[in-house]
Amino acid sequence: MTNSVATQPHDAAPLGDLPRWNLSDLYPGMDSPELKEDLARSDADAAAFQERWRGQLAQEAARPGGGALAEAIHAYERLEDRLGRLISYAGLIYAGDTSDPANAKFYGDIQARVTDVSGRLLFFGLELNRIEDSVIDAAMADNAALAHYRPWLEDLRQEKPFQLEDRVEELFLEKAMTGAGAWNRLFDETMTSLRFRVRERELSIEETLNLLQEDDGALRQEAAQALADVFRSNLRLFSLITNTLAKDKEISDRWRGFSDIADSRHLANRVERPVVDALASAVEAAYPSISHRYYRLKAGWLGRDALDHWDRNAPLPGVERKPIGWTDARDTVLSAYAGFSPRMAEIAGRFFAERWIDAGVRPGKSPGAFAHPTVPSAHPYVLVNYLGKPRDVMTLAHELGHGVHQVLAARQGALMAPTPLTLAETASVFGEMLTFRSLLEAMQEPRQRRALIASKVEDMINTVVRQIAFYQFERRLHTERRQGELTAERIGALWVETQGASLGPSVRLQPGYETFWTYVPHFIHSPFYVYAYAFGDCLVNSLYAVYRKTPDGFAERYLQMLEAGGTRHHSELLAPFGLDATDPGFWQQGLSVISGLIDELEALEAR
Repeated sequence: MTNSVATQPHDAAPLGDLPRWNLSDLYPGMDSPELKEDLARSDADAAAFQERWRGQLAQEAARPGGGALAEAIHAYERLEDRLGRLISYAGLIYAGDTSDPANAKFYGDIQARVTDVSGRLLFFGLELNRIEDSVIDAAMADNAALAHYRPWLEDLRQEKPFQLEDRVEELFLEKAMTGAGAWNRLFDETMTSLRFRVRERELSIEETLNLLQEDDGALRQEAAQALADVFRSNLRLFSLITNTLAKDKEISDRWRGFSDIADSRHLANRVERPVVDALASAVEAAYPSISHRYYRLKAGWLGRDALDHWDRNAPLPGVERKPIGWTDARDTVLSAYAGFSPRMAEIAGRFFAERWIDAGVRPGKSPGAFAHPTVPSAHPYVLVNYLGKPRDVMTLAHELGHGVHQVLAARQGALMAPTPLTLAETASVFGEMLTFRSLLEAMQEPRQRRALIASKVEDMINTVVRQIAFYQFERRLHTERRQGELTAERIGALWVETQGASLGPSVRLQPGYETFWTYVPHFIHSPFYVYAYAFGDCLVNSLYAVYRKTPDGFAERYLQMLEAGGTRHHSELLAPFGLDATDPGFWQQGLSVISGLIDELEALEAR
């Protein structure tokens, strides 16, 4: 048994020089004149915009060609871009070190100022939605500048049945910062401040979770126990946060008239409930043939009758592993991207060359990984916590896929660049697939090949099976919350039931695992977000099958799909590839890719 923890920030020399992002492309600093000027200008411009347009939109739309309605939308878009730049900068500063009181205050102050300004602009979408469809359609038919915004206007009108009177909407907006926003911030600051003691070392959550991928089984168990101990000591707080936010969502849903607990997320994702239901049902039906079968295989590889939960992501025995340096990780991903599309690799390369990435692990930094689109007038930023594991390379490929998508979609402007979560995960998962396939084609040694395929299968299980199990956990939690508060014990029981069903009999959920629901940020920040990962993975599997079958012209069509941003429905975007998410066979096709990889592992085992 080793007496030290191998993966610490100060042991990062083998990884090379890990970059920190350069946020000066947004603002030179928190006290910069440019930032203060944008705050003041936003206040003044929003007040002038409200004065000019409030109560005038219906009359303007009735004029020939919609009058000056296109001018109003364009002015609104410019304001949204500037506000987005302000809040993006504050959010990225905060993510870099949530433990710094100055960062927290800055983020809170900017959030308050942006909320105040947004309150003055709230009338705009509400008034637009009160204009008759026939009037808007006639105006767009006569005005190309207005027709440019057709996707945004049509998208906005999907919110119409659920919008409330103006004063209630204003109240919801203003109270969000002291309501759900405050609870989100409490969760973030609490989670990043937690420390987990493993072998006389105090570790962050990211570092501790990383130990669950170590070769040393005893170390994995100690890390899992440390996680459980700290989560258990904070259960009261995390239970309060979860209960409060679930109730807050129920109040909002009830006022707006959503009939199902996840309908507001489906609307935000611009995906129909039957499509999500079909996805969830298909994945649940595949539990035995995918996750149950794989973990039975893995238990055999590790010489066990069943895996303990801390062994789920353990590396395979007999495979040499060494930390993957940052330069190698960069070259691996860019090479894979270039093999598919030189343009895609060129865009991804800018993230490295222009310091759009924050890669190192350090105290206070937000755990996990994300790609933040910021605003079209700037560029995205990527955050990862890089520790040199193969999964870290795949995470880098994933987030750079988001980044490429965000760069390409920026041409649609601040109102139409954002992509629904279901489609936003497409580019990220596709980036992972390209990287995996590139590595696999170059690898012939059987044990190394098995380890790589197994790692990919585990990633896909985590992306598809685990996320649908998360979705089912959330559905049960939010449903029961409508009858009253849930105790920590009840939440833990729901967690164990849903996760146990997905993992199967070859994974033992040992005492302590019932607390692991506490650290999943999506449950806090974006209820029911999680199914978007499964949607994206199955979609990408189907897309990649089309690519392998007919590669000619595929890259061009794929990049055009990404460039569309939020201007087209998933049915329109998939049509050029001959895919239809409403077809039950679509999900089976995606899931069969995972089953096929497990078939290959079984074949390797039989040799």
